[in-house]
Amino acid sequence: MSGWDPRVGPPGWAPQQPYSPPPSPVVQHGSRGLSPFGMPARHSWEIPLLVIVIIATVLAYLLALLMLLSGFYGQIVLVLVFAPLLVYLGRGMNYAAQRVNGVKMSPTQFPDGFRMVQEAAARFGMTQVPDAYVVTGNGQINAFASGHGFRRYVVVYSDLFEVSGAARNPEALAFIIGHEVGHIAAGHVSYWRQLGMFLAPFLPILGSSLIRSQEYTADNHGFCNRPQGAPTAMQTLAAGKYLNNLVSFDEMADRAPQEKGFFVWMTNAMASHPVLTWRMWALRDRSRHGKLFWRPDAPQRPPVTGPYGAPQPYGSPPPKYGQTPAYHEYRPY
Repeated sequence: MSGWDPRVGPPGWAPQQPYSPPPSPVVQHGSRGLSPFGMPARHSWEIPLLVIVIIATVLAYLLALLMLLSGFYGQIVLVLVFAPLLVYLGRGMNYAAQRVNGVKMSPTQFPDGFRMVQEAAARFGMTQVPDAYVVTGNGQINAFASGHGFRRYVVVYSDLFEVSGAARNPEALAFIIGHEVGHIAAGHVSYWRQLGMFLAPFLPILGSSLIRSQEYTADNHGFCNRPQGAPTAMQTLAAGKYLNNLVSFDEMADRAPQEKGFFVWMTNAMASHPVLTWRMWALRDRSRHGKLFWRPDAPQRPPVTGPYGAPQPYGSPPPKYGQTPAYHEYRPY
């Protein structure tokens, strides 16, 4: 297997077709919502939960400082007192690791991903395009966004690409990159926000709910950036990049209101990301924000007319992905 051109792939691989992105939706400036036509909306629970967590974190900082001044030097107290330094050092080390180990996307290295990052940043009105790196995935499907100082960056695991460096599924990758760039556009990776959320991992249900609301916000960005990629992105998260085509997006989303019970609720409440069935439901039903605490109910839709389909009566089954007439509905913050 030696001697083959990595830009083409190993013997037996079909050549990659040049990637041509679909036309971007016409952006309606001045509007924010869940459709792909305005700017993406922030999840309705994000700011209230953020305020509560910041208040709890500030109180914890003040209590730790008071205990330190009183002569108590416990480990938790020291961690809270030095939290600003710990957050700064952690962000700096994480950024440095990508700079020295990751492959930086460029017009010549992972050009598909490089172009998608630029497109997403422009779509969200960002004045600075974040850096983007590819790191080895070792079979994992993942991506994340972070920052240090004034720099912001996105990291994508290599398993989202083919051997030749082209995107394995361009639409899914564009959604995922839009999701990660959305974290940056929404301010989720700023130093001050992470410092204010320092206590979130230690607040059961409350902290994880805030993080889930941020994931829904990022999903709104990913959907507005590339709605066509949402189903395949979720299918890939569910079954991996090789078996994703065996997953029925609508069949899995339909299970969101069907799976019941205390442990289902607890699994979602303790998770940092919305459980996949709820997440798929939210990406399909763009008439409302994703469910944060309680499972989705069967939709009761009013009749809808317009360019996206015929009228639907009350109680009709939810439309299949790509056929929903709810794209034109706008939901403010």
